[in-house]
Amino acid sequence: MLIPEEIERYKRQLVLKEIGGEGQQRLKAARVLVVGAGGLGSPLILYLAAAGIGEIGIIDSDRVSLDNLQRQIVHDTKSVGRPKTKSAAATIERLNPHVQTRLYTTRLVPENALDIIRAYDIVADGSDNFATRYLVNDACYLAKRPLVFAAVGPFDGHLTTFRAFAPDDAGNPLPSYRCLFPEPPPEGTVAPCSEAGILGAVAGVIGTLAAVEVVKELLGLGESLVGRLLLYDALAARFTTVAYGWDPENPLNGRTPRFHDLSHHRKALAEAGG
Repeated sequence: MLIPEEIERYKRQLVLKEIGGEGQQRLKAARVLVVGAGGLGSPLILYLAAAGIGEIGIIDSDRVSLDNLQRQIVHDTKSVGRPKTKSAAATIERLNPHVQTRLYTTRLVPENALDIIRAYDIVADGSDNFATRYLVNDACYLAKRPLVFAAVGPFDGHLTTFRAFAPDDAGNPLPSYRCLFPEPPPEGTVAPCSEAGILGAVAGVIGTLAAVEVVKELLGLGESLVGRLLLYDALAARFTTVAYGWDPENPLNGRTPRFHDLSHHRKALAEAGG
């Protein structure tokens, strides 16, 4: 049940007929795992906490640095040098003390991914490397957890939702990250943020949209982004939606899957520096 302080805090959501008291209690009971407390994870974490998500898990092995603060708004100058997980948790506590946090100041790896992800109702991936993205995707499929995925570039970003463990209306599997991006790009073809740069507010736009999609998935609101990739071009001030489907040749949930656990990720993470 919501206590009087929570009713006052969330009253702008409570008056929404799509949410109301029942929906707000469902958000309070929800457990969301955020992978990465960086540029995407920051607005995502803040808006999930403000919305009243009951428990937010945060996994990130990094510490706050001064050059993070241009876009990673869950942290501040006094947090420089602190683990990002602890910095984010402190901000959540100041914003909404009704939200519980569970911190994982470590990397997500094949040995811990399933145990961590199974403890949550939904996962939001804001990681910044392809090895982690494929790992999160595969682990969410095996754990049967929905995944909201987001990524950004210097002046652009994209967002979608995966429920690859579930069938579509025709009985075929829904697509996974591997249907959309079958293989990671060749080494050196995608410059990291430290080289390419980024307008901080672009991460804010995409991270905020990810928070909206998490709430929609938890409450069953509106039209899901499953099978649809939302593209944002900041310089053109344009959003575009592109449909995509299940790839029957993909190795995870294709017709003849080759991946039945997470062991194939050990080499990829080792090559990425894990």
